[in-house]
Amino acid sequence: MAVTPGTSPIPDRVTVRRALLSVFDKTGLVDFARALHERGVTLVSSGGTKRALDEAGLPSTEVSEVTGFPEIMGGRVKTLHPLIHGGLLGERNDPDHAAAMERHGIAGIDLLVVNLYPFEATLAAAADPRTIVENIDIGGPALIRAAAKNHAYVAVATDPDDYDGLLAALDADDNATSLELRQTLAARAFARTAAYDAAIAGWFAGQTGSRDSFSLAGQRQGDLRYGENPHQAAALYLTGEDRPGAATARQVQGKQLSYNNINDTDAAYELVGEFDPDERAAVAIIKHANPCGVAVGETLADAYRLALRCDPVSAFGGIVALNRTIDEDVAAAIVEVFTEVVIAPDATDAALDIFAAKKNLRLLLAGRLPGGDARWTVRTVAGGFLAQARDAHRVAATDVRVVTKRAPSEGELADLMFAWRVAKHVKSNAIVYAREGATAGIGAGQMSRLDSARIAARKAEEAAAAAGLPETLAAGSVCASDAFFPFADGLIAAVEAGATAVIQPGGSMRDEEVIAAADERDLAMVFTGIRHFRH
Repeated sequence: MAVTPGTSPIPDRVTVRRALLSVFDKTGLVDFARALHERGVTLVSSGGTKRALDEAGLPSTEVSEVTGFPEIMGGRVKTLHPLIHGGLLGERNDPDHAAAMERHGIAGIDLLVVNLYPFEATLAAAADPRTIVENIDIGGPALIRAAAKNHAYVAVATDPDDYDGLLAALDADDNATSLELRQTLAARAFARTAAYDAAIAGWFAGQTGSRDSFSLAGQRQGDLRYGENPHQAAALYLTGEDRPGAATARQVQGKQLSYNNINDTDAAYELVGEFDPDERAAVAIIKHANPCGVAVGETLADAYRLALRCDPVSAFGGIVALNRTIDEDVAAAIVEVFTEVVIAPDATDAALDIFAAKKNLRLLLAGRLPGGDARWTVRTVAGGFLAQARDAHRVAATDVRVVTKRAPSEGELADLMFAWRVAKHVKSNAIVYAREGATAGIGAGQMSRLDSARIAARKAEEAAAAAGLPETLAAGSVCASDAFFPFADGLIAAVEAGATAVIQPGGSMRDEEVIAAADERDLAMVFTGIRHFRH
């Protein structure tokens, strides 16, 4: 049964006479409290907030003095009291509420200033479960929700960034807040508690394996110029997930990132994260969320040149991701081609100087590579959203099963492992030709696997012609297919392109037919038993 709303008129202006301050993050607290005090506002505070105000010589009444009950249980219980919540929830223009407040000695609170225990930061720091649980705020969210619900009479600030705007509003309106301001602050307050609860619920779901409900919330980092197209509004929200990438990297230079820049850069960085920087340097060049060239090498410059060779036309205006600190040599090579975004863990000073000459190039430094964790990914659909564990599976050479008469050579097996990692990041249907640690041709996002194989072959021929080579890049290559070949035609197309070995999941009802076609052509083929669809 719904609760019937009150009939008392909602005031536009509410003079701030009494404020309750209880904050964990004390950034700007003293200056803000002093400004309130100078405006004649009575201050009520609790715990560490009270101590900070006392040290600054600012008078405030402790919550325990208001309630007549001391803080107990290490501060877990202090503000959960009718004399506090009544002051936040009472409708001053409602006769019944006003009478109850007078009868019980409840003084109204016109401004609430609360920020919460740092649950998200504690979680990101990989603290132990007991510490994580201890950083779940109880009283703070209860106060915030009470004040936000009663925004007709109470203003609520949940972030130090709110302080300056609040003071400006008080100065502009004779120490009063407007209904519009209180509504705006209430919206921010409920968004904050929603994000906070979502983080807590997500952690508990991870601890218990429960998927009965799924909570997702983010804090807006900023508006974007537009979405995928100029007529679409867009913004970037941060969830607090401790995973380096385009959303959290430090932008050293360049124009504001667009929606497509962020999406493509995320795809690029996730791909190079597949390659251990201690083993080989790796470079991925991405266009429209698909790789157009990927390579490993002894140096980043070597890897970049090989990645660029695969599809130099598509690389124009693309995204470049690197798995090591950018050095001077690779920076000099990158700026020779128009590039939208470069992302890496770090960059040398010499590399920074080279990039600085290209003012429009966006340079992002993420600090480290993304790990192989299995966090969840989310995609909206009409009426809901889909959630799945991130595809963090990696196949080792010892995991594959040789299904043909001929086993791959040592060199072929190394290239098969490389091509398989790349294929995982290509939109389905995906075909990747690779040779000597570099992609030779990539076919992405086709409705037919045969079409992907043919497109990848054509790309390999065009790249060879652009490089002045006498034969296709796919000659002597290996082929990776993100899912099984439903018919032998796709495999035959790979052989015709120049592939000598194939890696695929297997599992088709026509596997024997495909294996026979491979044996007839002296092809080596291995099955992974794992599919990597990417839609």
